[in-house]
This record gives sequence, C-alpha cells and structure tokens, in this order.
Amino acid sequence: MNYGVQKCIWTALGDITANIIQASLVIFVIGSFFSENPTFLNIFKWIGVVYILYLAFDIYNSRPKEVNSSKDFSKSFFSFFKDGFLVAGTSPKAWMFFPLIFPQFIDFNENYLIQFLILIITYVVLDFLSLIGYALLAQKLITWINTKPKTINTISASVLVIIASIILITQQY
Repeated sequence: MNYGVQKCIWTALGDITANIIQASLVIFVIGSFFSENPTFLNIFKWIGVVYILYLAFDIYNSRPKEVNSSKDFSKSFFSFFKDGFLVAGTSPKAWMFFPLIFPQFIDFNENYLIQFLILIITYVVLDFLSLIGYALLAQKLITWINTKPKTINTISASVLVIIASIILITQQY
C-alpha cells in the first residue's frame, strides 16, 4: 500500500519465484514421503492448523499500522523482488500450504512431472493475479483502510480461521 502497484509487481514476482522452489521441493522431495507416510502428513496438518489459528489470533490482536501512499520511497526493483522472495521463502505458511494441498492433486503412480507443471503454472498465475489484485484494491481503499484499520485485521483473522477450519474438515489422510 505504501509503494504502489508497479513496485508490488516485483514483490509478487519474488513471492512466486520462492513458491515455485517450495512447491518443487514438496512434490519431488517431501511429497512422496508424505504420500507413503500419511501419519506424518496428518501430524503436519495439525501443526499447520494450530499455526494458522495462532496467526489469526496474532493478526486480530495486533495494532494496525499507519498507511501512507504519498511518501516517496526509493527502493530498487530488485529490492522489492528480494523482499517478496524472502518473505515467501521463509514463511511457515507456504511451507505448510504446499505439503497439505499439492500432494492430493498428484498421482505419484503416473507422470507426476506433467501434473506438477500444470498445477504449479495454475498456482503461479492465480497467485500473481491475486497479489496484483490485492495491490490494486489496496490502492483504491487506502483512505478507508486508514479510517478503519482494525477492520482489516478482523477480516484477515477471520479468513485464516476459515482456512484452518476447511483444512480440518476436508483434509483426511
């Protein structure tokens, strides 16, 4: 919100680059282990759900930050790319997402390279579009966000609780 949509594109590119690496590791290294050992996947699922609920609690209780789109920030495009890459690459949320979601769409008895390519391309396109959509929406709503900052925290926390609930209900290993 502070930097504008154009610079957010570079952050989004860094994010999806890290996600491609994470998804590749999950499918080609960790995923087959989880598919052969569903007990570990179930434990991982519960750890992920508890972590998501913790994030929801933390976001809900956090103090909203002041957003100012009129500031002049001089960061390079590479710096934005690096920020997106590091945030996504070190985020436990992404490391929880890929092992919980991706393996259920891959049949490891078939050509899983083609399945993976279809899955990762779909994910990357949707992720990139949603990140840019968030940036565009934030740009339009910046005044409203500054007047009601706690609402964003409440909505974000609620979405995380819904995601955790969906994982609990739908993911059976």
